[in-house]
Amino acid sequence: QVQLVESGGGSVQAGGSLRLSCIASQFPYGRYLMAWFRQAPGKAREGVARIDHDGSTNYADSVKDRFTISQDNAKKSLYLQMNNMKPEDTALYYCAARFAAWYGGPWDAGYVYTYWGQGTQVTVSS
Repeated sequence: QVQLVESGGGSVQAGGSLRLSCIASQFPYGRYLMAWFRQAPGKAREGVARIDHDGSTNYADSVKDRFTISQDNAKKSLYLQMNNMKPEDTALYYCAARFAAWYGGPWDAGYVYTYWGQGTQVTVSS
């Protein structure tokens, strides 16, 4: 069973930065898709960014040019660098993984992913 553990959450003022990390207990050698999701109180979960085995990325419009997703396969890790943060970025952030080929479709649909972390809280104050 693959485990994903997030860290790096915390409180920051608007305009500040945080870097989230997600460590996987296992990392595949084949195709995979990993992503960050978030869920704010009273709102639906939304996809923030995704990256796949060849480094291709996608971002939600709300975080483009502010957030950067990256990975370090040797460290079995996924990262999310968040800059110029806004109060609306406040949410519980989850790491998600699909350790199988992804043939297109909505990268930000939860059903695409098999494994999920427990989440790390991010709070941005104005």
